[in-house]
Amino acid sequence: MLIRSPEDEALAEVWGALTRWLAEHAPTSYASLLPPVPEEDIAAADGQLRQRLGYGLPAELTALWRLCGGVEHQEIEGDEQEEVASGAFLPGGVVLTPEQAMSAVLLGGERGWGAPVVFWLTRDEAGPESGHYAGPGGVGSWELPEGIGAPRYPSIAAYLRAVHRTLTAGPADLMGSSEVPGLVYGCLIWDDPESSWLTRAAGDWVPLH
Repeated sequence: MLIRSPEDEALAEVWGALTRWLAEHAPTSYASLLPPVPEEDIAAADGQLRQRLGYGLPAELTALWRLCGGVEHQEIEGDEQEEVASGAFLPGGVVLTPEQAMSAVLLGGERGWGAPVVFWLTRDEAGPESGHYAGPGGVGSWELPEGIGAPRYPSIAAYLRAVHRTLTAGPADLMGSSEVPGLVYGCLIWDDPESSWLTRAAGDWVPLH
């Protein structure tokens, strides 16, 4: 039986609050959540990382994967151009699976990232070549080939707490971006009302605040 730390409990609490919000307000995004990652897959990713780069998975990331193993985008009726990704309900994009995270971190890790970080969130699923990392210093952004930036949030839980606060209380730009939360086709999608990246779906997207 796994014993959860106070940090794990904090993460579970905010993840629970966020996913309950999705279930109520963005059911298609909620439906995209994958089940928890099996312990053997987490152990395999941790072992691969230790063997190749000399450090293991951040404890908070393994705690997140024990709650959600990533996302699987849902087919959306009315989205003929397939421009709405149901699993991209966080401003940073989609939660990576362990396999996706290992592929991304090992891609440039042989050159050294300068810190024991692992990538967990991206808007660039085809690569990925950019996104958010988790590490001992907290959560920050990364991009190839530049590397990693300074941490912006002290933890994954703090990042998720800021997202939930943006959804429930605002202001819309609390995350410090021109893209704000809104709903379209049962999905939570972050977009810029002044310069939307959506095309046909833009007319149906409604900002929360």
